Amino acid sequence: MRAGRLLQFGHSILKVYDAVTDTKTWMCLICGWIYDEALGAPDDGIPPGTLWADVPMNWVCPECGARKEDFELVQI
Repeated sequence: MRAGRLLQFGHSILKVYDAVTDTKTWMCLICGWIYDEALGAPDDGIPPGTLWADVPMNWVCPECGARKEDFELVQI
């Protein structure tokens, strides 16, 4: 989950999301694509806030098609 806050920028109000400190990032060892739990992969059916453990086993990297087991936990 991400917490949101509103900021005023000129005449516009922007909704800014604060990163949640307990989310993790995972990197594809084949192509280097990063899965961020806070962001998810909405274009690939994984909503924001989805933990890596909850990503389906048959999901593949959107960049190169690598399997889930080809990802490694990384700190960014």
